[in-house]
Amino acid sequence: MGQSSRTPQRVAVLMGGPSAEREVSLSTGQACAAALLGEGFEVIEVDAGRDLCAVLQDISPDAVLNCLHGRWGEDGCVQGLLEWLGMPYSHSGVLSSALAMDKQRSKEAFVAAGLPIVDSILAPAEEVRVRHVMTPPYVVKPNNEGSSVGVYLVHEASNGPPQLSDDMPEEVMVEAFAPGRELTTTVIGDRALTVTDILTDGWYDYDAKYKPGGSRHVIPADIPSEIFDLCMDYALRAHVALGCRGVSRTDFRWDENKGAAGLILLETNTQPGMTATSLTPEQAQACGMSFGQLCAWMVEDASCDR
Repeated sequence: MGQSSRTPQRVAVLMGGPSAEREVSLSTGQACAAALLGEGFEVIEVDAGRDLCAVLQDISPDAVLNCLHGRWGEDGCVQGLLEWLGMPYSHSGVLSSALAMDKQRSKEAFVAAGLPIVDSILAPAEEVRVRHVMTPPYVVKPNNEGSSVGVYLVHEASNGPPQLSDDMPEEVMVEAFAPGRELTTTVIGDRALTVTDILTDGWYDYDAKYKPGGSRHVIPADIPSEIFDLCMDYALRAHVALGCRGVSRTDFRWDENKGAAGLILLETNTQPGMTATSLTPEQAQACGMSFGQLCAWMVEDASCDR
């Protein structure tokens, strides 16, 4: 699957941008750019700013590898710009990106597909700050950010409602806390790869995801075959339900005391991280696909009208 024997294509790697996940996006973009160079591509790194349209027109790439995370980069905005410019790009298209980023609407799509989710409501942040809008334990998070940004866990023993930061949106998602093990499955194209069991000493938050040593990954997960197969099935069905393209990753919680009934789908990420500690490259590697091959696959899969 390597690309070294072919004429290099010019690939623009989008990274950075203005979202809350800028730093992780820069890490993802730099890692992918280096991998693509190793596969024989001509690579131009692009820190996505307000002049992105003009920059891309000047570069005139054969394909765009989207390594942006968070708002603008994975919510359909930059996908719409790339469609407008007629530039083939990686990952999901406008509609599925927007749908997956909106946690409430993606849950509605999952329910329609018969997938198990955890109960949640949307509530004004001001109300959440002054009273328990749901019986603890529960989780509060933005409805349209990714990667555990701004996530609050309210414990049963909590004396009062969470003190949300001022930069939280006016409306937030309040979700019943799903106990159990953290599992995840990557889908590439039309194939679910494997299941990873994510072990942390505490809450699987932003630091646990992205800091070396923040979490430990057991791959393939040491879980009953029934649960393993369900994760693979649910991840593929979630990918299809949202209309995802290219690579996606779906996260689960599994309460092993409840067997198959304890497996809950948390969310699907259309722009999974591609850093040194990231789950998707690790799963690809476990299935015999090197990091360079994975990046090359995403570039070759790039298209418009996704």
